[in-house]
Amino acid sequence: MEDLRKQHFHFHGGCNIGARPIDLHIEAFKTLGIDINEQDEKIICKADKIKASKIILKFPSVGATENAILASIYTEGTTQIINSAKEPEIRDLANCLNKMGAKVYGAGTSKITVIGVKKLYKTSYRVMPDRIEAGTYLCATAITNGRIKIENANPKDLMEVLYKLKEIGCKIIISRNEIILSSPKTLKSTNIKTNPYPGFPTDMQQIFTTILTKAKGKSKVEENIFENRFLFCNELSKMGAEIQIKYNHIEITGVKELKAATVKSNDLRGGASLVIAGLSASGNTIVENIEYISRGYEDMHKKLTKLGAEIKKV
Repeated sequence: MEDLRKQHFHFHGGCNIGARPIDLHIEAFKTLGIDINEQDEKIICKADKIKASKIILKFPSVGATENAILASIYTEGTTQIINSAKEPEIRDLANCLNKMGAKVYGAGTSKITVIGVKKLYKTSYRVMPDRIEAGTYLCATAITNGRIKIENANPKDLMEVLYKLKEIGCKIIISRNEIILSSPKTLKSTNIKTNPYPGFPTDMQQIFTTILTKAKGKSKVEENIFENRFLFCNELSKMGAEIQIKYNHIEITGVKELKAATVKSNDLRGGASLVIAGLSASGNTIVENIEYISRGYEDMHKKLTKLGAEIKKV
């Protein structure tokens, strides 16, 4: 998998969490007959006509799957996307497109079929709940020994995270669109491994790692998607966390208390993790570079304030 991620096309932006080449996107476009030309850190795509084809992804990338679907909408014929990502967001995109008149089948499985149409129509569509945001507030509650009820959530999309929260001692009640979590006074240690959906989501790894810093005993976290997703551990160490980084995994020895510090966010989820750590630390914690956090969380400080946190955005 690492070899696949060390290829060309690094012109995109985003968080510094490891190699994030877009070779899978480019290969999908080429398969559809799109000409690709690199010029001065620009990628120029041209096609007189996009051809229906069979796209085989080397890795089930969410973004590449979404781009392959979108690029196939207006083809004449049928396109198959093999080894497609299964994330709920893929299914949500397909549902929206189908409501607009597209013909996308199999979203949420490893094989997606797109039958080309001539036109899409305007529509209204309610986007699915943000499962990572929901998971973030559940973990914030777990590390602060609190209780939370999250409405308009889809527990089915977050089952791996809920299983692990239960494993470390949290009491969880779920219904069709609601999650209630009560945290114990002392959290238990556990091990997690990130994997493509339906495995434990990489976007929840840093969040969950943070609550394990206060879990009794030793925990192990294995990251199998992005190799730089442990950079934030250096910031957690400033707060008293005991973490050893060993290539693609870390070993955590739980501590009774985290201490306040001035820490710096280097990416979206890592930044959110530092905020969560600050909620449970003694003293006043300052998290810098919050522009990363704002990319993925709307009014995070306001929502945490409603939950009883003492937090200010400066």
